[in-house]
Amino acid sequence: MLYSTTTPAEKRRLFRERLATGELLRFPGAFNPLSAQLIEQKGFEGVYISGAVLSADLGLPDIGLTTLTEVAGRGQQIARMTELPAIIDADTGFGEPMNVARTIQTLEDAGLAGAHIEDQINPKRCGHLDGKAVVDEQTAIKRIRAAADARRDENFLIMARTDIAAVDGLEAAKDRAKALVNAGADAIFPEAMRSLEEFAAIRAAVDVPILANMTEFGKSDLFSVDQLRDVGVNIVIWPVSMLRIAMGATGRALDTLNEEGHLTSKLGEMQHRADLYDLIDYESYNHFDSGVFNFTVTKE
Repeated sequence: MLYSTTTPAEKRRLFRERLATGELLRFPGAFNPLSAQLIEQKGFEGVYISGAVLSADLGLPDIGLTTLTEVAGRGQQIARMTELPAIIDADTGFGEPMNVARTIQTLEDAGLAGAHIEDQINPKRCGHLDGKAVVDEQTAIKRIRAAADARRDENFLIMARTDIAAVDGLEAAKDRAKALVNAGADAIFPEAMRSLEEFAAIRAAVDVPILANMTEFGKSDLFSVDQLRDVGVNIVIWPVSMLRIAMGATGRALDTLNEEGHLTSKLGEMQHRADLYDLIDYESYNHFDSGVFNFTVTKE
């Protein structure tokens, strides 16, 4: 009932322990707190919170328009509703190295298990768009050093995302990944890898966990969990997939409403009220204080 019973510190500790086993952890993207609860209910290992989704949720493109306050606030809303660890997209850290430091501490306070900071110029672009530009190596290093030095919980995961492969090629990505690990990154997010061989090359270049981004309609092929596991990937995210599916279904339902004047034909596609009540643990609220919470759960 209410929020997660596992403390943020414990989530981080357990996440680090599991990540250290070398197994592949699956982190679907949550587009709101309720979808995070569903991700947990379905047996996944973690929740990912995408900057692109947070921007889209506000009706904005993913070009660095969101603020730390907006991102941390939404991250807290999502992270506190699940027992799973949540990793959040912190873009370029919302400013210079001191801003990056503040970003990390703010996200710690919001209950996140980790965050990634990227090496694009600020304002950034979606990682799977053309026309990206990255900062020089020293600037990228300063961001990660600031992040690593600022955290107060040693288990808070500092992940470095690099977009340099799309600009200067795979060898540059390998070199940048090594430099970011030396700067204090606990994990590497090589963005827009085009093949399993490219993931394997990054895996061979660094001794820390690596993440694969399986976003649709982008630069990367959509590899399976088994394929990614075989090349040594440790975390896989589907950052925007659940939002895309939900928005696609919503669009089709609105078309049906326009065409038929009702949604009777869509009932089989809807989450049943009983399933929603089960997901949000309605019954526990009902029993919490019968003097105040005197409603009953109906199975309709």
